[in-house]
Amino acid sequence: MSSSSDNPLTRFSAFFWAVGVFSLFGVIVLALKLFSSDTAEHNPLEEAAAAKRYEVRKTVDAAQGAGFGYKEVEKGKVVQVPPHDVFAHVGKSLVSQKPAAIQTDAQIVPGGIAFEKKQGEQGPDMSAVDKLTPAADAAIDPAVIEKGKAIFTGVGTCFACHGANGEGGPVGPPLTKNEWVTGPVSNLIRIQFRGMSGPIHVGGKELVFPAPMMPVIHLQDDETIAATLTYIRNSFGNKASAVSPEQVKMLRSETGKAPLTEADLAKP
Repeated sequence: MSSSSDNPLTRFSAFFWAVGVFSLFGVIVLALKLFSSDTAEHNPLEEAAAAKRYEVRKTVDAAQGAGFGYKEVEKGKVVQVPPHDVFAHVGKSLVSQKPAAIQTDAQIVPGGIAFEKKQGEQGPDMSAVDKLTPAADAAIDPAVIEKGKAIFTGVGTCFACHGANGEGGPVGPPLTKNEWVTGPVSNLIRIQFRGMSGPIHVGGKELVFPAPMMPVIHLQDDETIAATLTYIRNSFGNKASAVSPEQVKMLRSETGKAPLTEADLAKP
């Protein structure tokens, strides 16, 4: 004798009962979703806030597009803004900066020249750094040159003061036909960490600038500094040895010291 669960009519009824329950659940969920969406879409406060955000975003995008859009300055060479705009902006910023003398001990930077005077410490041995410089004809990794070029023409903004072709400008000396560039490596590394002020003689001519060169604090990685200096020493008609990250590391203690003058540098 078969049980009631084996009855075809019972199984058929159970099936449709289950379908009905799931259908009802789906209808309830859909109704709730439509109700919530309809409420959000017709919220006047949210619509007003969204309209204002879109208006501000459109204005910002337009301003950025006009000021920072990429432009082709010559065939195959694209920059974000015209070079002359960069020169004008950076030049005005540098001219407006005025160095201030130390007035209290609280302003003394640890490791700086004032700190050394108070502590009686001696600076690093520059000759030891320069002894590590390889021969001028030693092979240089092309990847290092490319990295240095990217920094010089990009994030480093070195070209803003020294010119896209190393020709120099009103706020920075030329890098081409500059004996300091191809001279002792220690000079260039120290300038990166300390900056430089006062006149400097290049090719027998005294150059005076309206503001000192500031330390290149945004290029603090040893490899990055070495690559940038290597590129400079082997571009714009220059040919000299590479600068190694080890040499840069040896002069880390120069960070925070007073700006250099020509008298502080090793003669080229």
